[in-house]
Amino acid sequence: MAPALPAPLAVSLGDPAGIGPELLATAWAARDVHGLPPFFAVGGADVLSAAARQRGLDIQLERIADPAEAAAVFPRALPVFDTIDGAYRPGVPDRAGAELALASLTRATALAVAGQACGVVTGPIAKSLLAEVGFVHPGQTEFVAAACGVAAENAVMMLAGPALRTVPLTVHVALAEVPRLVTTDLILRRGRIVAAALTRDFGIARPRVAVAALNPHAGEDGRFGTEDQAVVAPAIAALQAEGIAATGPHAADALFAPHNRGTFDVALCMYHDQALIPIKALDFDAGVNVTLGLPIVRTSPDHGTAFGIAGQALAHPGATMAAIRLAGECAARRRA
Repeated sequence: MAPALPAPLAVSLGDPAGIGPELLATAWAARDVHGLPPFFAVGGADVLSAAARQRGLDIQLERIADPAEAAAVFPRALPVFDTIDGAYRPGVPDRAGAELALASLTRATALAVAGQACGVVTGPIAKSLLAEVGFVHPGQTEFVAAACGVAAENAVMMLAGPALRTVPLTVHVALAEVPRLVTTDLILRRGRIVAAALTRDFGIARPRVAVAALNPHAGEDGRFGTEDQAVVAPAIAALQAEGIAATGPHAADALFAPHNRGTFDVALCMYHDQALIPIKALDFDAGVNVTLGLPIVRTSPDHGTAFGIAGQALAHPGATMAAIRLAGECAARRRA
C-alpha cells in the first residue's frame, strides 16, 4: 500500500531523448501493482504520450493547473503539471531537449521547496548537453542543494537498494585525487549527515555506519599506505565519541560479502567506484540515488539517459519505480 503523503511527488522529465519519459509512463501504468504513491510529471505531456505509445502502453494523461489536483487525478490518469513541452525523438538528444529537461528539473525542484510537492524525483539527464543551455552544476544533486540553500558539500549522495546502501565520500574526481581529498573532517561531516538522515528518513533509530578503508587490507599496518591509520581511524573514533555507531576502517574487498552486509546499515566509501560497483552488482535494476542533508526529499533512479536503447522498450523500469517508492516512504516518515 502506498504511504499517506501530505502532497504528491513531483517528477522531472529528464532528457526527453533518453529513457526517462518511457519509464515514467511505465511507472504510472504499474502504480497499483507496485503500490506507488501519487506523483505528477512536470511538463512534457506530448513527450510522455509519445513515449508511452512507443513502448506499447495505453495510458491516459491529464494536464493539471495546480499540483494539488494530482492526488485526485492520479488513479485515472498520469497528471502532468505545466505546459512546457517538446518533441519526442528517442536516442537523438539536442539542445531543445536539454532546455526542456532543465526547465522541468527547475520547476519540479521549486515545487518541492515551496511545499507544493512532498519531494522531487529527478529523471536522468545528460550533463554535457545541459551545460550548453546554462546548467552550471556538476550534477542534479548540487543543483537541488543550491535550490534549497544548502552548500554542495553538505548534500550527500547515497545509493540505496534492497540489499545495500553506500555513500561515496568523493564522487566525480580522478582516482589519483582521492587520497588528497579524503580528510578526517570530510569523513566526520559526512558521517554525521548520513547518520541523521538514516534516522529521519529511513526510521533507523541508531544507524550502523561502516567506513571502508582507502587502501587494500586497510593499509596492513602501513605497508600499503598510512591514510587509514592517520586519516580514517581518527574520524571513526570521533564519530563514536559523538554516539554514532561507526566501525572500521574495513577492508573494502570483504566489506560487501553476504555475511558482512547484515552488520551495517550504510557503508561510507572513499571513492565513486568503491561505492557504486557493489550497488550495481547487487541492485542494478532497483538502485536509487538519494540526496541526504536537504530540507526536502530528493531521489533519482541510479542510471543514466541510455540514449542507445531509448524508445525500444528495452529499459527496465525498476529503478524509476524504486525511486518514486522510496521518495514516498521518506516523505511519509518526515510527516510522521
